[in-house]
Amino acid sequence: MNVLGVAVRTSAPLGGGAVRAELADGRTVVVKNAEESSLAAEAAGLRWLRVPGGTSVPAVLDVDPQRLVTEFVPRGSPDAGAAAAFGRSLAHLHGAGAPAFGAAPPDGPTAAWIGRAPMRNEPSPGWAEWFAADRVLPYLRAASDAGELTGEEAAVVERVCDRLPEIAGPAEPPARLHGDLWSGNVLWSPSGAWLIDPAAHGGHRETDLAMLALFGCPHLDAVLRAYDETAPLAAGWRERVPLHQLFPLLVHVVLFGRGYAGQAVAAARAALRLG
Repeated sequence: MNVLGVAVRTSAPLGGGAVRAELADGRTVVVKNAEESSLAAEAAGLRWLRVPGGTSVPAVLDVDPQRLVTEFVPRGSPDAGAAAAFGRSLAHLHGAGAPAFGAAPPDGPTAAWIGRAPMRNEPSPGWAEWFAADRVLPYLRAASDAGELTGEEAAVVERVCDRLPEIAGPAEPPARLHGDLWSGNVLWSPSGAWLIDPAAHGGHRETDLAMLALFGCPHLDAVLRAYDETAPLAAGWRERVPLHQLFPLLVHVVLFGRGYAGQAVAAARAALRLG
């Protein structure tokens, strides 16, 4: 097999369809095979997330309908200092902004992905209405249609969507989001944190932070403290974490089944206590 016009000397799986490939010319790269639209969206997202002062992102070396080739990031171990640096750089990334809520990266497709679930990127002027229409309700319907949520459980989530304008918190401009910022998509290298596998779009910065908290992130308190010192968060942001976690939790219900239904409904009930 050739990659970047060079023979592959050795390769090893990294998970998620990605392979670490050592090339005959001495370079080490990551090769991912996936659906064409998924690769196009990921490549566009990686390029968009590379901003001055932002969190490090692997360079896109090549992309075609069959595969995506990116820079390889050596593994390291996180510590409090690296976590604080990550918080500051993530604040700079979010601050780079987006044209609108729901906006795709330049050259990114409207029909994108979050993990293995389809995700629609369509610009919208207001966060609350967009979050309900394009980030909560599509996955609620898919989960309900598959029988993973009961009618009573679905009604709780629908009430959150109805109340979103009043519980969304202070208005904020669109942030440049990674979009799938769980801890597995943060790589810790000797040089600090790197972001991989984005579902990038314009959104609310609290969504990325809430997703970091969802499945645990090393030294999360240090990350959040440094972020807040760099770009202060609006009052009440901690209480809004369940609201922002509702989207990824519903995605998990769609992808992995009813095992996440209780957590999603609990997040919806917590969101209804806002305001």
